[in-house]
Order: sequence, then C-alpha cells, then structure tokens
Amino acid sequence: MARKNRFTQGILQRAPWHLADNQVTPESVFNDRRNIIKALGLGALGASLPGQVQAGLFDLFGEQTAKKPFTTQSLQYATSRQFTLSDAKTPEDKVTRHNNFYEFGTSKSDPFDNAQGFNVDPWTLVIDGLVDKPITLDLQALTKRFALEERTYRLRCVEAWSMVIPWVGFSLATLLKEAGVKQNATHVAFETLFDPEQMPGQKNRLMGGGIHYPYVEGLTIAEAMNELPFLAVGLYGKTLPPQNGAPIRLVVPWKYGFKSIKSVVRIRVLDKQPPTSWNQLAPNEYGFYANVNPEVDHPRWSQASERSIGEGGLFSAKRIPTQMFNGYGEFVADLYKNIDLRTFY
Repeated sequence: MARKNRFTQGILQRAPWHLADNQVTPESVFNDRRNIIKALGLGALGASLPGQVQAGLFDLFGEQTAKKPFTTQSLQYATSRQFTLSDAKTPEDKVTRHNNFYEFGTSKSDPFDNAQGFNVDPWTLVIDGLVDKPITLDLQALTKRFALEERTYRLRCVEAWSMVIPWVGFSLATLLKEAGVKQNATHVAFETLFDPEQMPGQKNRLMGGGIHYPYVEGLTIAEAMNELPFLAVGLYGKTLPPQNGAPIRLVVPWKYGFKSIKSVVRIRVLDKQPPTSWNQLAPNEYGFYANVNPEVDHPRWSQASERSIGEGGLFSAKRIPTQMFNGYGEFVADLYKNIDLRTFY
C-alpha cells in the first residue's frame, strides 16, 4: 500500500466550504494564476517522486497549458518479424501525450505542452570510452547510417502503467559492435542533452523533479550487447516527437521505463558501473538494474499488476498481471541467473 504523504495531507486537503468574504481570492488574482506560478518559479511535482506532492501545482490551480502541434517526418524501415506482438498497440495520441520526461516538467502532459519548440538540429551523438573506434553521429546519420527496423515492444513504467509501442530504430549492439568494445569493458553509460534554455526542468529544480541534470543511465555490457536494447529514432513510422525523446532515445523493454533514457547525446563504454539519475535521487526505491519484477514491490506500491493504457484514460485502463522481465524472459533471464534480484533490484 502506498505510504501516506504528510505534506500532501497538510497542504492539499480541501478547505472548509463556508468562507468569509475576506477569505475569498479576488477574481483578478485568480485570473492571473499562471503568472503567479511563473513568478514563484514553480512547476509540477511528479507522482513517482519519493515523499513529494503527487499532484502538479498547475493542476492544483486548475490551469492547463495550451497544446501546440508538432511536426514529424515519415521514416523508411523494415518491420521486424522477430520483435512483434499480438497485443493491441497503445493509441498514438496516448503515446505522445502521456509521458515522463522531467526535463520538461513532471506532470504527464508537461512534455507535450513544453517541448514543442525543442530544436534537435544540429544534434551530435558521441560514442566513446573503451572502444576501438569512437563514433560521432549527426542528425542525418541517426536515420541513414544504420538500416532501420520497426520493433513493437511493451513499455512498463515503474508507476505501474504500461503501453505497447511500435518503435523505429536500430539495435544498440549494432552500434557498439561497429565502435569495437574493448575487452575490459563492463558497463555502458548514457547521457541526455543538457540545455536548460530548451529544457525548463533543467533550469528549475522544482519543475524538474529534483533530479541532478543531465539525466544519466547505464547498463552492464552484457545487457547492452543483448539483442533487445534498441536505439529508437521514431515511433508509429515517423520521427520521434520531442516529448518522446527526439531525436534518439534508448528503449530497454524488460526494464522499467526510466531506464529508457531520452534525447541521448553521449554513449560511453566503461570499466565500472556508472551513476544513474533515479538511483542517485532515491537509491532505496530505484536500483541500478530496475528489471520489471512483479515479485519485488516498489517501497510505496505493488508491482504485481499494471494498468494497460488503451483508448480511455489511465484510471479506466484495464489492469493486467505484470510479467517477469515484462514478458521478455526468454531473451534476458540468463543474464541474471547468478544474481539475487531482490538485492540487485
């Protein structure tokens, strides 16, 4: 059962209904609430933050940001025969409007609302560290250098909701093999773009969920060289929209979604385990491995089941049992045969 939050109880409780006239907020102040929030430098707080308020401040004021259209381009790709699912795909509008991308705010709608002006051109992705041939890819090379394929993967969020998404991209292992991984390599580290002018959550610590930016993630070399990890440059046949991690992101389908780092600018091959953002923020709640495991609960909620997001809203979504390794055990279980997954969560 989720732990009750004293701060939430104390601040967000509904006020008494009967108020004196001098207690009512003046209409002019209410109408200017967006400017008040901006002046205070406050954004939304995410539901998964340990011990934090589980509602956005904009939502508290009843304010919604006007949604702006985004432009994507069609991609040329082959459809993978191996990595397809019979599961119904999540509607595209849910995939593009229900996101965790704290660089743009912690409410689910913030990335769509705040990322539309995000500029990805020019873009540079560097692959370096313990490799024989460091590689630098520009924006065009991300979609031209490697043959693209579509893989439909399950996505399971640590918050116990899930999606089924058709990604377009190429295998992480293909990229690492081209760079030439040295024999003493043990891990691969990933880093998101650091650009506070474009990413307001990086500029405002509260709006960005308290994370120390840039966002970083990591895998063991065995995990990275597995056939499943995917560098996605698109979804639903088109280039990634900014709220989904444009122009390139990692997708690791057997791990919780926060491992699938977005808007990647650097991939480093290392001989030690790298720091990872959520593990740094709350190590008792978010481990380095973060494998989907219905038998190991989050300290504040169960992981035994999930809400599968479909046509309706999150709370009308069908609840289904969570599968070990998100259903990808046949591909990855051997990676952990000698590891205690309760200790290395």
